[in-house]
Amino acid sequence: MPHLELTLRCREAEQHRYEHALEDVGALAVTLLDADAETPNERAILEPGVGETPLWAEITLNALFDHQCDREAILLALEAFDADLDLSSACWREVADQDWERAWLDQYQPMQFGERLWIYPWNIEPEGLAAGAVVLRLDPGLAFGSGTHPTTALCLQWLQEQALADTHVLDFGCGSGVLAIAALKLGAARADGIDNDPQALAASQDNADRNGVADRLALFDPESAPDRSYPVVVANILAGTLDTLAEVIAARCEAGGRLAMSGILHGQHEALLERFAPWFEDFAVARQEDWVRISARRR
Repeated sequence: MPHLELTLRCREAEQHRYEHALEDVGALAVTLLDADAETPNERAILEPGVGETPLWAEITLNALFDHQCDREAILLALEAFDADLDLSSACWREVADQDWERAWLDQYQPMQFGERLWIYPWNIEPEGLAAGAVVLRLDPGLAFGSGTHPTTALCLQWLQEQALADTHVLDFGCGSGVLAIAALKLGAARADGIDNDPQALAASQDNADRNGVADRLALFDPESAPDRSYPVVVANILAGTLDTLAEVIAARCEAGGRLAMSGILHGQHEALLERFAPWFEDFAVARQEDWVRISARRR
């Protein structure tokens, strides 16, 4: 069955914004190419690993979507997500499954976060890992939220540094569920995931099943989510949404609880520090490439 491929062009400095927006609206995979290559055959393909950035001044992003997706709805969602994205170069084509699946399987390699957390594609068996290593297995076909984006990496690094034993974790805006599942693999007793995208909830359920933690993960849309607070909250969304939902996020974090937020471009974090100051203290800021993670403790 074919898929839909959306192609966009952007400058190198804007790559992370475009990639994050595409992932948020449900792209199954995003591949980067050199937009200035003279012929398609000369274009290098890159799915950046953690800490890697492309060297090209202009980038072509090819994003894969389910063939039944509404093309106009996706473009409208991108515009709503980030009104400053230039969508004038957008073009669509149908591609066969093997075109993307083979390239993604070849490109996606195991990644390490901190001292003991690893993400492995489903098609590669872990071997030679140190004692105590924690392995999270993902379907390479579900690329969004796979850990390759710096914002996901920052949150994964933070989670593996936390004492999670017997805790109940909230993944606010769970996407593929990778953060909730990582928390469970790292020792959390239970995790809840909240997302307003049905495709994200389906991907989270699939990944939870693959990792044997589905019985400890509960998934909700915002309307059906339980009215409760948590000792650990992670929210990997975007700065504008974090600002809008600051009071909601604060209410989800219990007194003394720990919060980590990402999806924040460097330069946006100072306003968010001020925004969350009425409810949180002990702020810490970490940066990877152009992206920032804010962590704090609820008053």
